[in-house]
Amino acid sequence: MSSNTYISVVIPVYNEEGNVGLLTKSIEDALKLYKYEIIYVDDFSTDKTRQQIKDLENPNVILIELKRNYGQSSALAAGIEFARGNYVVTMDGDMQNDPSDIPNMLELAIAEDWDLVTGIRAKRKDNIIKTFPSKIANFIIRKATKLHISDAGCALKVMTSETAKNIPLYGELHRFIALNAHIDGARITEIPVKHHPRKFGVSKYGLGRTFKVMNDLLLILFQRKYLQKPLYLFGNMGMAFFGLGLLINIYLLIVKFLGNDIGTRPLLFLGILLILVGIQLFTIGIVADLLMRTYYESQNKTPYNVRNITSFGDKKTTLYAS
Repeated sequence: MSSNTYISVVIPVYNEEGNVGLLTKSIEDALKLYKYEIIYVDDFSTDKTRQQIKDLENPNVILIELKRNYGQSSALAAGIEFARGNYVVTMDGDMQNDPSDIPNMLELAIAEDWDLVTGIRAKRKDNIIKTFPSKIANFIIRKATKLHISDAGCALKVMTSETAKNIPLYGELHRFIALNAHIDGARITEIPVKHHPRKFGVSKYGLGRTFKVMNDLLLILFQRKYLQKPLYLFGNMGMAFFGLGLLINIYLLIVKFLGNDIGTRPLLFLGILLILVGIQLFTIGIVADLLMRTYYESQNKTPYNVRNITSFGDKKTTLYAS
């Protein structure tokens, strides 16, 4: 263990009043040889989660309260933005991840200079509504990218602060932290970790989230290939449609010169339509390129708003209040 290692454990929570006390104790037991902070990001819980965290009065705990329910990705983004450690650990607040796995993951990251170490839930304790979409997503990631990991959706991850703070987090992108880090050039490995069934609270994963996950995966794959040059996608499609339409119209022009009537032929309308669609797609590509330039040059805006940040150190301190 390096004496310079400082760990920020970032945990988004939503209605986890039965878990936060037990989870805090488990993290303390696992990290007693380390310097660390536990950052709970309360995603506008409607139960007593916030109060339970405050009642702990734990000097290692920081509570970030969001103004409304933004979702797990935005809550993670808020916690990572505030994290002060040179290593960031992310995990769920439902006690399914086991903090005792963190030291092994951290030591592996340090010893072998990995940017991100992610867990593999070898004996996953979830139902098929959660596991089946995860298997599909993992298969697509392996086939569409060069990232060969077994469990991209495992919440338990250890990464360098630089890696964590450069990962885009919005929508449902918390499930693709490893993929986004890989796209940015991070060195990634995986290690088997324990996984427990949920004991308290209710799972927030429903069938509707499955479709969100798949949509976000397709978005990431699109961004990986075309984000910086969307004209390559729309331009190529536009030229293909334009070229096909042009060939059709040249053929019809030859038919016209041979003395045949083409005015009522559906093929004429198809040819004109393809040319117009091709021009439109090419124009969209140019506009998208300009938008990307504006995006990269504009100032960053967070996808969340913070109400309060409270530290429970030697003296309870409100670090931020809206």
